[in-house]
Amino acid sequence: MTRMHSTLVSSIPFIFVFLWSTGFIAAKYALPFIEPFYLLFIRMTLTVAVFSLLCIFFRVKWLSVRQVGHQMVTGFLVHGTYLGGVFAAIKWGMPAGIAAIVVGVQPVLTACLGWSCFGENLRPKQWLGLGLGLAGVITVLLNTGQQESVALTWPAILAAFSALVGISLGTLYQKRFGAGVNLLAGSLCRYVSAALLMAILAWWFESYEVVWDKQLILALGWLVFGLSVTAILLLMYMIREGETAKVASYFYLVPPVASIEAWLLFDESLTFLAIIAIAVTVIGVYLVIKRS
Repeated sequence: MTRMHSTLVSSIPFIFVFLWSTGFIAAKYALPFIEPFYLLFIRMTLTVAVFSLLCIFFRVKWLSVRQVGHQMVTGFLVHGTYLGGVFAAIKWGMPAGIAAIVVGVQPVLTACLGWSCFGENLRPKQWLGLGLGLAGVITVLLNTGQQESVALTWPAILAAFSALVGISLGTLYQKRFGAGVNLLAGSLCRYVSAALLMAILAWWFESYEVVWDKQLILALGWLVFGLSVTAILLLMYMIREGETAKVASYFYLVPPVASIEAWLLFDESLTFLAIIAIAVTVIGVYLVIKRS
């Protein structure tokens, strides 16, 4: 039993990587039937309901006003800006695999911002990784934009990079102000914040038109229970169990996994140069997050 439990625990990071990568795929399945911000509003509202029930079931002690405020800022950045940017980029024509590559630079940008804002030292090897990661992403974007079947637009590119900045800033903010917060209560506050943001964006920019196709319903169910609940709780579990130093390293596996999934499911093609650029990006991120 102990061996089985140990095996299950050791597999959690890989389960998390798989779940996290499928978010890009589920978005691709859902977005033909609904606009991105309205989809995220529905997703966040359903997730709030789930976490409310979990908080009631486990009799979670409520947070202080200050903690609620900090968690809502984190939710605005991590769930709101990040997911809003990714979903908008895919809706506006960016291939899911490319969107995954752009936001996959998150550990690199987070390390750079940590050095700038908190005085965290970066070794020469990490600066090399930063350069390689950015070079890889730029190469993929330029190469993809030249393909006849893909027309990358500036709104899609800006949305993807907004998502990248949002999750990087949100990670640092949570690290600075989120210590000691109950996982369930904190998640509830973050998703309330994201739901409010998506409600405003959907009201301002979208028409609320939905085609309730079976594909949309299944994708929405996966986004709520597979991603917003299960993947986030696995991530919080890894951090709580002392995996903080290793968590960032798992994110560099997400872009190639998502790219392979997009290739298998949607026939999204990547040229040989783009594949090399993905490898360069992965190496760059790895150099930044490697501790020794």
